[in-house]
Amino acid sequence: ESKSDFNNISHYGLDSLCNQIEKSNADIVLNGIAGSSGLLPSISTLKSKKDLALANKESMVMAGKLINKLAIDNNVKILPVDSEHSAIFHLLENCRPEHLDEIILTASGGAFRDYTFEQLKTVTFKDALQHPTWSMGDKITIDSASMANKGLEVIEAAMLFNLPKEKIKVLIHPQSYVHSIIRKSDMSMYAQISSPDMCLPIQNALLYPELEKVNSTFLDLANKQLTFSKPDYSKYKMLELAYKALEKGEAYHIAYNATNEVLVDLFIKDKIQFLDIPMYTERVLDQKLINKLETIEDILGLDSYIRDITLKIVGN
Repeated sequence: ESKSDFNNISHYGLDSLCNQIEKSNADIVLNGIAGSSGLLPSISTLKSKKDLALANKESMVMAGKLINKLAIDNNVKILPVDSEHSAIFHLLENCRPEHLDEIILTASGGAFRDYTFEQLKTVTFKDALQHPTWSMGDKITIDSASMANKGLEVIEAAMLFNLPKEKIKVLIHPQSYVHSIIRKSDMSMYAQISSPDMCLPIQNALLYPELEKVNSTFLDLANKQLTFSKPDYSKYKMLELAYKALEKGEAYHIAYNATNEVLVDLFIKDKIQFLDIPMYTERVLDQKLINKLETIEDILGLDSYIRDITLKIVGN
């Protein structure tokens, strides 16, 4: 689309952004908005019959069933851009559904992967931003440190690929060369391996189904070490809580995300401690919620309600 066409519909705010998406003549929209603010642009993209290159995991976490239905109804594609889900998407192209045993999402372990639980009691916002591999925004870097980001990715994978929680595993892989793995029913494993560079999943989504060379993701495996370990749930409680949210249903997916967004903001403002994030998240997930979310209004209403009760629980 030409720059002049874009300027003709350029305004400010979320509503105007959705309006731009709907009026645009683009074939595909890349949604890289952070957090729950990305949900409505995803919906506008699909409703306007455009393919969605999705880097906003909250869209699937909050409204996975609705997003999938819109894609089917409008005959458009959802192309994952998160490196892990992009890897799984392409690995599954060569795997019949009945042959899939499980998928394995890899995680760097974040800024605190070498910390003990005791050390986590005194970490600060500034400490949490020292990610060993990726350069990202404040919120997602904190989520990486708590593994809430991987928890969101577990829920997203369940929604994107229609998988039960038992078929979604996570391994800590500090080198970040292996972006995801699938295990087939014969117990063989297939991995997508490349340098930790987002150019590859972005380009693969925008050019799908074509592939073109991405020099920045070339990786020479000679003299490289690839190590893997299971996540310690006592240290990464947010990952364990994501599986709890998956088990309890759609309303709890929304609760997991909304609560985490509120708590991360409070942590950034130095109003709570790092380990308060999983503690308060668990308290919210223990609330009784009704899993009846048929419209976007239902979803947004519950999201707002969860944010209110999270602040009340913290305040008390």
